[in-house]
Amino acid sequence: MLAIEKNTALIKAEALRLGFSSCGIAKAVQLDGDAVRLERWLKNGYQGSMQYMERNFDLRIDPRKLVPGAKSVITLLLNYAPAQKQATAAPKIAKYAYGIDYHFVIRDKLNELLDFIKVNVGEVDGRGFVDSAPVLERSWAVRAGQGWVGKNGNLLTRHAGSFFFIATLISDLDLVADVPFATDHCGTCTRCIDACPTQAIVSPTEIDATKCISYLTIELKDALIPSSFHTKMEGWMFGCDICQDVCPWNRFSKPNVEPAFTPLPEILNLSLHEWEEMSEETFKKVFKNSPLNRPKWKGIQRNLRAIRVTNHP
Repeated sequence: MLAIEKNTALIKAEALRLGFSSCGIAKAVQLDGDAVRLERWLKNGYQGSMQYMERNFDLRIDPRKLVPGAKSVITLLLNYAPAQKQATAAPKIAKYAYGIDYHFVIRDKLNELLDFIKVNVGEVDGRGFVDSAPVLERSWAVRAGQGWVGKNGNLLTRHAGSFFFIATLISDLDLVADVPFATDHCGTCTRCIDACPTQAIVSPTEIDATKCISYLTIELKDALIPSSFHTKMEGWMFGCDICQDVCPWNRFSKPNVEPAFTPLPEILNLSLHEWEEMSEETFKKVFKNSPLNRPKWKGIQRNLRAIRVTNHP
């Protein structure tokens, strides 16, 4: 037991040294309750064109099928709250996309953590994930004592709000599990539900992605944003932070200290017209390692046409 406790403390200390905001651990078990909720969500068609959500259902609900012999699920949070704000005239971009693509940043940190474990604890089988595999990150974060799922569907913490990424490391290492987060601190507050311009929050914690501005501007890929949403975009060109910005718990968020998340000047300062005039060649050069590269230049131009309705009739 002493070895398990020692290994747990070592891993948590190294996670913080690597820059993660916090680290929690849960036992690797099948998520039966989440399986029921996920099945209902998919049946309602709330995934829209995100067909990847329909695949690998069994893997999503059981980490032992992703990593054979898995015993622990390590959840890591990484703060991305920026110190700077966009210029008033700039098309709105979700805060998580101000700097370098978080996938690059977190994958490097996860690989470092896994290497540390192999050197200091012993040879282990483990895989790190950051929203690129069938893992229910928020569910594991709650089980690892990190926070609760708010009415806006985001993981919330009492000390730092919700502006952070969730990474998961599934391992066959036996570790001391944290106490699951069992309370909900949203209370009677409905600010996120009331503020959503497209009414994407159909009920507390349940999101219809097909109505979400983040989905419309990023996940919809080559399809046009339905004209019925054009007057509801509120200037969001990439993603949306409305439900997080109005959340009272985010008054506790603090600016991140990750150099890779330093905002690109173009994201902070370019006007709607300057974005529209940007060539595809310039876009590829400036945003090569940015999350904005996901919908590509073509997708960004599509989004600009949708928000111009409200910005410049």
